[in-house]
Amino acid sequence: MKALKLYEPGDLRVEDVEVPALASGNVLVKVRAVGVCGSDIPRVNFFGAYRPKLTIGHEFSGEIVEVNEAGDWQIGDRVVVPPLLPCGKCWWCKTGHYSLCESYDYFGSRRDGAMAEYVDVPVANLLALPDNVSFEAGAMTDPAANAIHAIWKGGLNVGEIVAVYGCGPIGLFAVQFARELGADLVIAIDIKDEKLAIAREVGADETINGLTSPPVEKINEITKGKGATLVLETAGSPVAQNQAVCSAAKLGRVVFVGISHNRLELSKEAVNNILRRELVVKGSWNSFSDPFPGREWTYSLELMSRGKLKTTPLVSHRLGLDDGPAIFKKFLDKDFYYSKVLFLP
Repeated sequence: MKALKLYEPGDLRVEDVEVPALASGNVLVKVRAVGVCGSDIPRVNFFGAYRPKLTIGHEFSGEIVEVNEAGDWQIGDRVVVPPLLPCGKCWWCKTGHYSLCESYDYFGSRRDGAMAEYVDVPVANLLALPDNVSFEAGAMTDPAANAIHAIWKGGLNVGEIVAVYGCGPIGLFAVQFARELGADLVIAIDIKDEKLAIAREVGADETINGLTSPPVEKINEITKGKGATLVLETAGSPVAQNQAVCSAAKLGRVVFVGISHNRLELSKEAVNNILRRELVVKGSWNSFSDPFPGREWTYSLELMSRGKLKTTPLVSHRLGLDDGPAIFKKFLDKDFYYSKVLFLP
């Protein structure tokens, strides 16, 4: 089969490899769609994986084509695969905080992932993909689950004002969840007009281009000086992280979701906001809860099945595995527009 192998940072190759042999309790999934996560781009281009020659990719859906003592799972079943394999033994796993597992495995970063034609999956990591949800949508369950995990961390209440910094897939799903859960006003912020157009299409009431309008001032204008009661920062940008804190209303909550890989120094205004407005600043890591993989995953699939989460507008590229090395180099082009990039093996 074909697979995208990461040898070292910047060295991504399409190779012919053996189809995985199945251990007991595993199934072989034919990958129908696998997405590029924002974390894949620095992994491939700068940081590398935990071991050389790793097959990357962790946002995926597919069809079971072989089973080995797999319980009720059968050949032909359509599935989504949550990528975390928690140890189940540490204190965090035993208390249901699987995202904080101290000794986890993970598709596409610690074990071979899904940018390949086939991948072997333990039955504990299988979720049924509803018949009316496409494989492409199923491959986006991971960013959707990350978005709702962050919103639940922030404690969204009906009637609130929500600001979402960053209109990548997680941010665009956050816009939709906020709308579904009863936000009174949803504001989306990005520096790409193309992404802001998608945000409006999927439910944002107001959009702000941070390159042409100061987001904090604009949010204050829109909210008549109140600010946003819940702010999500999904871009992983130190500039946006600082702006997010400055955008929050009194007693507001700010949730950091995006990974920046950069130092963050909060401005005097941001620190004053934290103190004088008595803000709560939280982190949101991954998307898993009890019972594994968590309500984040099942709720996302439920809303997709009910037509409440739009996925098609988010997709900018549909590619074959052979296009992998070139597209990851293209990601380094600052003027290159993309949203959700999918490989369809």
